[in-house]
Amino acid sequence: MSPSDARPQLIHSARKLDTDGLVDDFWMLTEGDSIALTGKGTGWRPYVDGVEVVDAGGHWLTPGFIDLHCHGGGGHPFDDGPEEMLEGLATHRAHGTTRSLVSHVANPLAQLRESLSIVADLAAVDPLVLGSHLEGPFLAVERRGAHDAAFLRDPGPEMLEELVGAARGTLRQFTIAPELPNALESIGVLLEAGVVVSIGHTAADYDQAKRAFDIGARILTHTFNAMNGIHHRDPGPIIAAFEDDSITLELILDGLHVHPRVADLVFTAAPGRVALITDAMAAAGAADGNYRLGSLNVTVNHGLAVLSGTSTIAGSTLTLDVALRNAVTLVGLDPRIAVEALTLTPARALGVEHRFGRLHAGYAADAVLLDHDWTVRRVWAAGLPL
Repeated sequence: MSPSDARPQLIHSARKLDTDGLVDDFWMLTEGDSIALTGKGTGWRPYVDGVEVVDAGGHWLTPGFIDLHCHGGGGHPFDDGPEEMLEGLATHRAHGTTRSLVSHVANPLAQLRESLSIVADLAAVDPLVLGSHLEGPFLAVERRGAHDAAFLRDPGPEMLEELVGAARGTLRQFTIAPELPNALESIGVLLEAGVVVSIGHTAADYDQAKRAFDIGARILTHTFNAMNGIHHRDPGPIIAAFEDDSITLELILDGLHVHPRVADLVFTAAPGRVALITDAMAAAGAADGNYRLGSLNVTVNHGLAVLSGTSTIAGSTLTLDVALRNAVTLVGLDPRIAVEALTLTPARALGVEHRFGRLHAGYAADAVLLDHDWTVRRVWAAGLPL
């Protein structure tokens, strides 16, 4: 069934929570893939004929979650073809992620072109796939994290043109280390192609990061991870991102990548600009054990993914509902701010905030119903129950 064939959904008696705040006894009516009407109280009653009526029972109703950075889930890596991508995406959708970028680790250029083409094909038939995020191959070797050093390289215009072309207009985000040779020129090429540039896996200092932001990079990839930290004589890229109101800061809020008190610092220093991401690998929503991330072996124990035989963190096993719960319970954020960080803020980073991230008429009919413990009960995307 396509979204245009979706049966209208009428959700009532909810506690609506989005960037605009809390509304009790909220209701909304969907039509096709969009929200048609919203209100509060009993104004929904005239619209019950021919629609599916859902009593939210006073539970939280938020916009659908948007993940800018995800590599797999449910035991399925995104690097192994379309079936694995769809299975991994299904796991995250069950946890409230209604729109996703499919992220690719550093791999041989031919394999990256193939992955980008597969995502372009998926995006053409599945509106929940927003496109691709290339995290590599233009990364600093010394800050590579769980990327295979054999596949890292300096950027060049011919390689960029090949990658952009393979994506057929669906390459949405590109992580690059701005200190590499030709990196600043490459940022310009990517911006011309309509790609949002992120800096990460980088040894850049404050000045190098600031130059990248000044010429148009707009995201900091998984803040604090795989980059220089904050030092009193060497402020680094994080301070550069704090200072620039145009920068969105990705944050992995699993309690392992960044301490909750440091996460609180990021939200305080960059209000309205923090995008919670999963950076999940295949083990998200699956059991501990041995997995692959690109060409590398990963061991997962008690939810912590590391390159096998090392202590190097290799992505996360996070889902965005858990990130939301951690934001509220571990960090102590106002729930409105926490919800904004996985709805409107990532939408704004991609330039689609006019369509996603709010429970308003005219916005996409993407919504998540959560109980009082922030556990997902139901999910709707493009007007369809998932």
